[in-house]
Amino acid sequence: MRRLVDDDVQTRLKKMDQRGLTVRLLHSIDELTSRKDSTDIPDVLDHLEVAFDPRSEAKRKEMARRVQFKDMPRRPLDVLLVTNMVSVGVDVQRLGLMVVGQPKTTAEYIQATSRVGRRFPGLVFTPYNWTRPRDLSHYERFEHYHATFYNHVEALSVTPFASGALSRGLTALLVSCVRLQGTEFNANQRASWIDRNHPYVKEALKTILRRAELVGLGDDQLLPNLRAELNERLDEWLAEAQRNAGGRVLGYDEQRDGITVGLLHRAGMEPWDDFTCLNSLRDVEPNVGLIFHDGGLDADPSFVAAVGEDTEGGDEEEDS
Repeated sequence: MRRLVDDDVQTRLKKMDQRGLTVRLLHSIDELTSRKDSTDIPDVLDHLEVAFDPRSEAKRKEMARRVQFKDMPRRPLDVLLVTNMVSVGVDVQRLGLMVVGQPKTTAEYIQATSRVGRRFPGLVFTPYNWTRPRDLSHYERFEHYHATFYNHVEALSVTPFASGALSRGLTALLVSCVRLQGTEFNANQRASWIDRNHPYVKEALKTILRRAELVGLGDDQLLPNLRAELNERLDEWLAEAQRNAGGRVLGYDEQRDGITVGLLHRAGMEPWDDFTCLNSLRDVEPNVGLIFHDGGLDADPSFVAAVGEDTEGGDEEEDS
């Protein structure tokens, strides 16, 4: 595609006046691919934010005429070539046009094409190869597929009510079931009104346990363990609600009024507990700092003990 843009596309643009259109050249071409160094990617994303401005273009021409290239305004990107890395992490509001071949999965197709049209209407071109049966099928059912493509998103393999899933998501499920059943516990500070014998609380526990029983896959220990975890979280919730010394009030989220403390905590670098709730599946585990050591596993036995310390002269002592 890079060769096509540099050769065929450029050549055709130079002849657009033959079709009654304005001749335009591609001045700025870049890419987001594995050939790009990771340190260069932020610069490309910043470059994508540069929009076309006629005044900047006039200033560029004037500065080029005066041979003043140092502070010349940056041209916007004309073409950005990308691999599937564009599917995540690229949030540029001004992107409006994309040409994309049909990926193998519908989920990736939705993720990739959603990069355009975020602030203003966008346009996506999907070229198909008529010699490929899959492409031909998408072409023949184009309208129906795009009207229903969320139905075609591939299912992920999951283990229902696994211990890891419970540790990360059970609290959010319990609080949501209690809070959203009606208006009684809905307000932020109503978290302090929690009552173990309230019908909302009993119904929430019953609903979660019933769902676990339906998908338990014959695990005899699932329901007792789940009931114990629910009661443990409920006990902690009740204990927090009863701590009202000094006018302290328990809310779902912490407020800046000096009295409302939060029951739920956002995932971050601080230690996680049972009431840490995720805003995204990207937060399922905290970040881990890595130390890169290129000496090999056996080259420097003192490395682990010497991290963060003065390593001068330490090799001989540790080698012994």
